[in-house]
Amino acid sequence: MNSILYIEDMEKWRSGFTFFTPIKVRFSETDMFGHVNNVSSFIYFEEARIEFLKSVGLFDDANSKNGIPIVADLQCDYHKQIFFEDDLRLFVKVSHVGNSSFDLHYMALNQNEDMCLTGRGRIVYIHPETGNSVPLSETMKEKLITA
Repeated sequence: MNSILYIEDMEKWRSGFTFFTPIKVRFSETDMFGHVNNVSSFIYFEEARIEFLKSVGLFDDANSKNGIPIVADLQCDYHKQIFFEDDLRLFVKVSHVGNSSFDLHYMALNQNEDMCLTGRGRIVYIHPETGNSVPLSETMKEKLITA
């Protein structure tokens, strides 16, 4: 596996994941060559990210008055082809918590425990009307750090 800039020690990085969401690859997510289209990985990241944020209590209407989470950047590295009806476990973990943003890392394993995808992205909380970034509350930071 080639070097990935956001991963210093692959085994340590991989062992840091606890949260995952299962994903069954649908036919509509494949291309004419029979493997998952490169766009689908970002959809999988979104699904896992939302489930993760819900699990730590940061994806609900109560938090939206303090700001809404938006994706500021998103990166995916492809390691192994994924096919129709593959069973994935899409893992998510917090990598860094800042003042108004946090970084998430992603890892997809198939039914054979092969690493198919890795990724990272920055989530920024913004004011829903102005679009300006807003600070994360101490409660939000604590939820992210302990997730």
